[in-house]
Amino acid sequence: MVHAKAGADVVAPSGMIDGMVGAIRKALDAAGYTHIPILSYAAKYASAFYGPFREAAESTPQFGDRRSYQMDPAASSGQAMREIELDLAEGADMVMVKPALAYLDIICQARDRFPGVPLAAYNVSGEYSMVKAAAQRGWLDEKATALESLTAIRRAGASIILTYWAKDAARWLA
Repeated sequence: MVHAKAGADVVAPSGMIDGMVGAIRKALDAAGYTHIPILSYAAKYASAFYGPFREAAESTPQFGDRRSYQMDPAASSGQAMREIELDLAEGADMVMVKPALAYLDIICQARDRFPGVPLAAYNVSGEYSMVKAAAQRGWLDEKATALESLTAIRRAGASIILTYWAKDAARWLA
């Protein structure tokens, strides 16, 4: 509710907690925010690719890990489709797969199984940082590699891409 009251255009819960999307939709609707869409992090994997962000934000778990509420990278794609389906049934307007590049197969399957649903993919910090580091060492061309990666995410079926390259890509493609 805080986000909606502050003027957010979208509410995007990232916790992957069963029932969370439904509770948020119910609260938004009851408060008159029926126009605020929900972008659910429906298929969020416990990934090593989050490392650079966690280090920069000093948000590395002090004990345990986040695997209790994020999907196992080895889990079947069926689990991801069930999680997406549950969030849509609870009122999600858009769904996200995170991270993007290691899960292009999940993006593709979600696009095929849920046509017409806005599908987001999060090109996370580790995916970005690997390319940045390699480009700084002269091992590859950052622009070409970034655009190739973003094209692959789009080709897999994402209609929305969240990426650290957003401003650069907009400039490169202008």
